[in-house]
Amino acid sequence: MLRLLKYVLLDILKNRMVIFYALFLFVISTGLFSISGDPTKGIASLLNVVLLVTPLLSIIFATIYFYNSYEFIELLSSQPIQRKTILYSQYAGLTISLLLSLITGLGIPLLIFAPTHESLILLLAACGLTMAFVSLALLSALLTRDKARGIGLSILLWFYFTILYDAFLLMIMFAFMDYPMETVTLVMVALNPIDLARVVVLMQLDISALMGYTGAMMQDILGKSQGVFAATLVMTLWIILPLTIAAGKFKRRDL
Repeated sequence: MLRLLKYVLLDILKNRMVIFYALFLFVISTGLFSISGDPTKGIASLLNVVLLVTPLLSIIFATIYFYNSYEFIELLSSQPIQRKTILYSQYAGLTISLLLSLITGLGIPLLIFAPTHESLILLLAACGLTMAFVSLALLSALLTRDKARGIGLSILLWFYFTILYDAFLLMIMFAFMDYPMETVTLVMVALNPIDLARVVVLMQLDISALMGYTGAMMQDILGKSQGVFAATLVMTLWIILPLTIAAGKFKRRDL
């Protein structure tokens, strides 16, 4: 697996999109901290960028790379190599390369302008989103052989988790506003990795007062170290479950 991982990693690191991703994050991060002057405002502004860009680039880039590597994957499958080894090597290569770009483009500005606990939580949340959406990308690519449909499915997943899910959540909260919705809201936040990352970072920034009673309840749960640990476990499930389903489909696929 290490030899496969080394080949995949070196191949991806030469990709211009990975380099552009690191440069884009570095320029945006440096610019936001320079403009705001306040590290807390800079982190809050950077959070919105990370929640949009990181999942989108991770899922689209991983989906396209998997389809473009399909002939190489077929060649490897004809060799005495376990299929799960091939798939996990692809996942590890994609994840490590994107995390290197993320740490370079986002981690260095955070270390320079805001070396705080909140910055570390933001960086870890971005890493979790990267790993989760690469898992979803491999699952999308293995649900259909057609490249256009696979990319379309990945875009649809990103659109759903980024925009549609929040609209759906707001409709439910508005419809049942006369009932206690705190527990339901927490469960629904856990069902969306982007919302989970957003709430955990916002709770660390201690601006829950702007979110009313629900924000105070979330602050009481997710603002503590136990809450961050629980959110980490949920994010881990978002990484493992799609990857496990993808590995099962790849094992049964007729290549």
